[in-house]
Amino acid sequence: MTARVSLVLLALALLSSAAAAATVRGTLHLPPGAQTVSPVVQAYAGQAASLPDPIPIVHGLVTDAVIWIEGIPAPAESAMAAPAAKLQMAQKGQNFVPRVVAVTVGQVVDFPNFDPIFHNAFSVSPVKRFDLGKYPRGQSRKVLFNKAGIVQVFCDIHANMAAYIRVVPSRARTEPDGFGDFAIANVPPGTYTLKVWHPDFPPLERKIQVPASGDLELQVDYAAGPRAGVAQDGH
Repeated sequence: MTARVSLVLLALALLSSAAAAATVRGTLHLPPGAQTVSPVVQAYAGQAASLPDPIPIVHGLVTDAVIWIEGIPAPAESAMAAPAAKLQMAQKGQNFVPRVVAVTVGQVVDFPNFDPIFHNAFSVSPVKRFDLGKYPRGQSRKVLFNKAGIVQVFCDIHANMAAYIRVVPSRARTEPDGFGDFAIANVPPGTYTLKVWHPDFPPLERKIQVPASGDLELQVDYAAGPRAGVAQDGH
């Protein structure tokens, strides 16, 4: 078999797998009463009139979950569009907004400062260590995330500020909306692992069988009970 014939057969195989694809959709359910709000710490009480209203940290939001599929063959996954090319974790209201940003390995996150005060975002997580230094409102810094895992982000100036970058090894990822609904399109048929990560609950995973076309409908539930703290997962 010549090299040209091999390339043609490979191209046909990729076209065939792209034509046979389904959408994995479903709803993520958190335990009842999962949401709690941390007290707002106003570090600049004497200048409160000149500052925007501080944004509290809300725990237990379903929108903080990250959902992805692992096990898709590399050629098929590389044909999928990488979601959310422009990603941002803003410093706003003396907080990080949003609290969780999901990225695929190799993507960049912007860290703009929208507050009239200095911030200093940093992380000592083994997955990605960085220190952006102090910079004023209107400026931003970028960080490339090239390893899968959990990156905890803090501010060196404001102890109450804390957030997460969840770096996943798959392009087949998404985040649920406010109702817990999610969808991952163009998934080729096969048996894979669906993974769910949330900063306030343990990680979940389940085997899924994706059909050649149509939708795979899922209901993903966390068991009721106390939080287990930050979910640790090295992948």
